[in-house]
Amino acid sequence: MSSISQWYHSIRSVFRYNISIEEYYQFRFYEHQNNIRNTYAGTGYMYEYQRHMNPPVYRAILADKTQFLRKYRAFVRHPFLTVQEIAEAPDKAQALLENRSGKIVLKSSDGQCGRGIEVRSGSDFTPESLLQRLRETDNDFVEAFVTQHTELMRLSPSGLNTVRVITQLDKSDQVHIIGTRLRITVDSAVDNLAAGNIAAPIDLETGKVNGPGVYSDITKSDEYQHPITGVDIVGFQIPYWQETVEMCKSAALLDTRNRSIGWDVAITDEGPELIEGNHDWCKLLWQLPVKKGLKPILERFRRELEKYPQIHADTHR
Repeated sequence: MSSISQWYHSIRSVFRYNISIEEYYQFRFYEHQNNIRNTYAGTGYMYEYQRHMNPPVYRAILADKTQFLRKYRAFVRHPFLTVQEIAEAPDKAQALLENRSGKIVLKSSDGQCGRGIEVRSGSDFTPESLLQRLRETDNDFVEAFVTQHTELMRLSPSGLNTVRVITQLDKSDQVHIIGTRLRITVDSAVDNLAAGNIAAPIDLETGKVNGPGVYSDITKSDEYQHPITGVDIVGFQIPYWQETVEMCKSAALLDTRNRSIGWDVAITDEGPELIEGNHDWCKLLWQLPVKKGLKPILERFRRELEKYPQIHADTHR
């Protein structure tokens, strides 16, 4: 396809299918007919959908990582402290620096896509120098590094490999799981697709990975084995799978005002725990690993919300 033709078709698709130009390539629209293109949920559609499902007035509990960790504490195992808490209680900061993993993670409470995250050795810091480093990097809280399950360590030891579970509430507050993906690090401390890593689909019933790892970079081939460790990706069994599913269902019901959430779950040797809940969960991570558009799934819930607007009454059920 000529460059002129690409520009014409990509820009036309932006307006017709509510996607970005980059998504024209990531969704491989240049290979598809219109009926297939229309099944993909792009940036514009997802912005509108998630704004309806997770209204700005309620989503702060998910957008702010420290608020999230406090609200969903029952599903979080690892300790964390804010800048203010470190300043007020250096003894707690010292205990966190000495956590059993030996490592800490410096984060921003409003950070996105792994940007600005630092993974450091706890022994590098005192409470005072930790406070100084947080302020230097514009990060505002620190948490103990989560040591992942030995099987996930075998798959990829460079960073924490999290499971993304996407939950959706229907009009009766029944929890539907509309996506399960494994985010796999490739020589990276973070597991985001945007950082050059891969993601693979997980069978909801069995917890086994049932497809290759895919990149968001369309110039890279799918990975059936991990490109560094050589461990098979397809067929990989997620430990504590049923516990993970049940935990996410319970978390989805803790605050039903946010109805469509992408949960990031760490699997440890002791079981699953929540890392984050995303009100703006990634459409690429959802659709690219299964190689098809999934917008029809969301359309059902969108129509339902329009039919029953009282779902978003200001109540905490």
